[in-house]
Amino acid sequence: MKIFFRYQTFRFIWLTKPPGRRLHKDHQLWTPLTLADFEAINRCNRPLPKNFNFAADVLDQWSQKEKTGERPANPALWWVNGKGDEVKWSFRELGSLSRKAANMLTKPCGLQRGDRVAVILPPIPEWWLVNVACIRTGIIFMPGTIQLTAKDILYRLRASKAKCIVASEEVAPAVESIVLECPDLKTKLLVSPQSRNGWLSFQELFQFASEEHSCVETGSQEPMTIYFTSGTTGFPKMAQHSQSSLGIGFTLCGRYWLDLKSSDIIWNMSDTGWVKAAIGSVFSSWLCGACVFVHRMAQFDTDTFLDTLTTYPITTLCSPPTVYRMLVQKDLKRYKFKSLRHCLTGGEPLNPEVLEQWRAQTGLDLYEGYGQTEVGMICANQKGQEIKPGSMGKGMLPYDVQIIDENGNVLPPGKEGEIALRLKPTRPFCFFSKYVDNPQKTAATIRGDFYVTGDRGVMDSDGYFWFVGRADDVIISSGYRIGPFEVESALIEHPAVVESAVVSSPDQIRGEVVKAFVVLAAPFKSYNPEKLTLELQDHVKKSTAPYKYPRKVEFVQELPKTITGKIKRNVLRDQEWRGR
Repeated sequence: MKIFFRYQTFRFIWLTKPPGRRLHKDHQLWTPLTLADFEAINRCNRPLPKNFNFAADVLDQWSQKEKTGERPANPALWWVNGKGDEVKWSFRELGSLSRKAANMLTKPCGLQRGDRVAVILPPIPEWWLVNVACIRTGIIFMPGTIQLTAKDILYRLRASKAKCIVASEEVAPAVESIVLECPDLKTKLLVSPQSRNGWLSFQELFQFASEEHSCVETGSQEPMTIYFTSGTTGFPKMAQHSQSSLGIGFTLCGRYWLDLKSSDIIWNMSDTGWVKAAIGSVFSSWLCGACVFVHRMAQFDTDTFLDTLTTYPITTLCSPPTVYRMLVQKDLKRYKFKSLRHCLTGGEPLNPEVLEQWRAQTGLDLYEGYGQTEVGMICANQKGQEIKPGSMGKGMLPYDVQIIDENGNVLPPGKEGEIALRLKPTRPFCFFSKYVDNPQKTAATIRGDFYVTGDRGVMDSDGYFWFVGRADDVIISSGYRIGPFEVESALIEHPAVVESAVVSSPDQIRGEVVKAFVVLAAPFKSYNPEKLTLELQDHVKKSTAPYKYPRKVEFVQELPKTITGKIKRNVLRDQEWRGR
């Protein structure tokens, strides 16, 4: 990280000429696009421009606004690690540094427009630099979590035919163990203060790279990024997004769900390998000119988390429900969040009980959103709308969200079906382009006039959507369909339960039954497990339909260390059915 501290001096250096392309030749007036233009495109009131590049058309525009005083003095990126290290970059500095990174990728790394590069980094400033540098050069970046195993990385590199991998030292040994099986991989770029045999050093190359770089003129529908997303069967699919689907498509999300202004500071808790990091920590935030705050913690700790909220002027917090479940176990009234005004959650359903506890202790509401890697934000509770506890909110523009049956017919309010987005007469531009090299899977997402999410839900008479479960998460026991989230919500209402994960478990008579893995609160750990099991089962029977109660309960010290309930369920379900 040392290389970045020297570049704090960029705060006082202004470039003598405009940075890269800023004008649109396909616009009659030759004026740069504005936030209002992007909103109009999302509302289908303005056509998508022929060309678009997020670095040139958004980031460099904010850089100019900083120079003219039209944007507040907030940094664009504010990074800390709790060990005394701190990075603050303005949009001007981000522009200068990302141009250096762009030159590094295209010259010593030998990458060209359209090449694919795997980016497997923790939340460190270089992650943002590499992503922006790829956008500037037209290189397709493919984010991945540092929790990937060697087998995972091998699949991604071979399936994508990646020319380069940018990785941290945590990942380097796994890459080295499989690199000989990746014939397309030409370059390994290491982000670390230490050198490593066979790797190019990001630190050394960056130091000598030029700041002069002209952003490429990318088409709006030109590929920008690929996310690997798991399905019910087979290997992960490669969901490809265009320059505009993410770069313009999250405008309304930033304005009306995240409720961001250029004076805001948002802390988005999401792994850099997931699209939620792109939503909250890159595109939505920077479209609005807000500051992205990052606190890199070695592991999540509630005390450190709460201290951060009290120490830094964070206005907007976005975290998975799992985090809020942990936080409400604390005495939150002891903490003074002087700047915090807007709290959001997504990635898994939010338990109504947690929403109420958070509101009671902080005076702040939790605004839940629901989205998907392929299409971004689908539903959300937006500022100014009534919050119905347990609901994901209403459909977000530009989508027409409906509940449909297995034949593609729209179901009336109150009927359970599959959450779907209307495709006709015009496919929304913010959709993913395709699953790369997998036309069958791409086609399978379409049912009649709709794109099907694979999630089941219900819409009420007011247009609010309620999550039932992933289509492959739904437990079918004795002919009954049971959504795990409902059972988890019932369990967490009991004072003995800190956290739970509900999955299907094999049963000779019923095919499968509900099983709950439960983490107990400290006072209940000494209770008789058999009596406590019966108590929890009775509690669920009273809280929801009796047939949904967990016929099996296993008390565990902790659940798998993943940030979302969906992934936890996948891990536990696989364990439960292994060898079946």
